[in-house]
Amino acid sequence: MTDLQAAILLADLALIVVVAQLAGRVARALGQPPVLGEIVGGILVGPTLFDGAVAETLFPHDVRPYLGALADLGLVLFMFIVGLEFDFSRLRGSGRVASVTALGATVVPFGLGCLLALHLAGTHESSNRLSFVLFIGVALSVTAFPVLARILEDRGMAGTALGAIALSAAAACDLAVWTMLSFVQAMVDGDGRGHWRVVLVMPFALFLYFCVRPLLRRLLTRRGSDGALTTTSRAVLLTGLFASAAVTQLLGLHFVFGAFLFGLVVPRIEGSGYRQEVMRDTRFATGLLLPVYFIVAGLKVDLSGVGVPGLGELSLIMLVAVVGKFGGAWLAARSQGLPSRSSAVLATLMNTRGLTELVALSVGLQAGILDERLYSLMVVMAVVTTAAAGPLLAWLAPRQSTKVVSESPDNPSRAAPSHASVVPAPRDE
Repeated sequence: MTDLQAAILLADLALIVVVAQLAGRVARALGQPPVLGEIVGGILVGPTLFDGAVAETLFPHDVRPYLGALADLGLVLFMFIVGLEFDFSRLRGSGRVASVTALGATVVPFGLGCLLALHLAGTHESSNRLSFVLFIGVALSVTAFPVLARILEDRGMAGTALGAIALSAAAACDLAVWTMLSFVQAMVDGDGRGHWRVVLVMPFALFLYFCVRPLLRRLLTRRGSDGALTTTSRAVLLTGLFASAAVTQLLGLHFVFGAFLFGLVVPRIEGSGYRQEVMRDTRFATGLLLPVYFIVAGLKVDLSGVGVPGLGELSLIMLVAVVGKFGGAWLAARSQGLPSRSSAVLATLMNTRGLTELVALSVGLQAGILDERLYSLMVVMAVVTTAAAGPLLAWLAPRQSTKVVSESPDNPSRAAPSHASVVPAPRDE
């Protein structure tokens, strides 16, 4: 790296922080998650506006590889946090409503997405037709668990029965989607590596669970003199995280799967509080590096040449995405006895995609499954469906206006919080 490149890189980092803060504040003022504003900010500085002049001036091509490396680092930390926040106890105690909702919110959009992919395959080049069809199905099945959790917290729904159902269903959906995505990505042999290496991922996962997990349990229970995690514990976690990401990358899977997998196997020790410490430590880094990722992702989104055919494809993608996800979740919830409006609230929450969708799309783009034009259209779909969640929830379930009905749809004669229906109070017209 030359002195000029180093100076431009540092100046770009300063600019990215400012853009992220401003875009996040605008999004928050509009009632949207700040991350959505950061994603849109990344798109706006990309090649879409002014024929790419802004992107070429601010982010020269010889600096972009360094920004890409920092973005990948932020992605590793983010996927580790996603895995770390995953709570398996939700799946055990979520009840039939959450399980059936997760099934409907995954299977229906996956099936419709595969049908859509068969239509799109004729106009978009892909390294593997089968992986293209399956990938579109998986991409339309994504629910952004972190964004959904933030929406529930912001709207005061985190402690409600419907919020618990939504979190449980989103967690199960996330786990299914990332598992399916790993298989789809393993089918692609874009750089000549043998597919046999992917078979080693399962033994590696078992090694993490049965060998690394017990060691982490003993290590993480040790505390320093101030009661916090020791420096050694933090160093071991970081070493394991980056090593796990490197292994999956070498085995033919994207490094995000290794980061997510390592977050999953970190033991959950009740009352220890170390997970909160780890997430607090990593969030400062992700606060800087994720905006870099948004910029790098935005540099690949070019909507300037979409044209009428592109708008037609975008409309079709939007239709399938909304009908598949919303319809699948709504029908599943209704089948379990939830009221129509409560089912609509749950379906709206499941239709948020946010950053998780962006990560999945970047995997498809790097693997050669998606071309840049379809990638751009799918990013727009992710932004629009996530942005629509706020206004829909404001209409369906105004803040602090939900009441819990303790009758279980499974058995109306007994109370069951995990199956409780949430009926929004009447809105003031």
